[in-house]
Amino acid sequence: MRVAHRRTTTVRRLTALTLGLLALTGCGGPDAGPDAGQAATATASATATASVTSAPPAPAPDGTAPSSGPSATAARWAGTKQFVQIGDARTAGGRTYLSVRPAEKKPHPQFEAWVIVPGEGPYTEVSMTEDAQVLLSVPLGDAKHPAAYTRAEFVGRLTARPSSDRALLGFDLSFDGQGRVTRVQSLYTP
Repeated sequence: MRVAHRRTTTVRRLTALTLGLLALTGCGGPDAGPDAGQAATATASATATASVTSAPPAPAPDGTAPSSGPSATAARWAGTKQFVQIGDARTAGGRTYLSVRPAEKKPHPQFEAWVIVPGEGPYTEVSMTEDAQVLLSVPLGDAKHPAAYTRAEFVGRLTARPSSDRALLGFDLSFDGQGRVTRVQSLYTP
């Protein structure tokens, strides 16, 4: 009888703790930090549609279908910031599309710069908003500090580099509530 009472008490405490933690994850103001939006992200993920663009991506210039289309992965990023590699970029029908996959960044051990740890797995295609902000640093931009560029300049500079060089570049992307990129910032790498 005493063991059953302890189990019941333990289960009640664990349930209260779990409910308390669930309630706290939804409590975050605008200054709560980068992890504060996780609860909102989960809600957005549950309600987001699988498509992150209002129109399907246009075929590649050679007429073939794009290698990867909008996916649930891109919808999962709605309203978040992500650090990614960009394998390719293209413009079609007035829209800019990026093929992205998650990566990691670490501070460079000797310089005030970043070391990019490439991700693995498939790329996901996401679209940029028409008014997306693009900030580029060396080696994709002209200076160490980020400067503004147009979407067309960004696509041109990125696609002019060999794909082996692109694997060494990293980008902070911000996504709107529909999973479209609103801000691209390349990280300074020596």
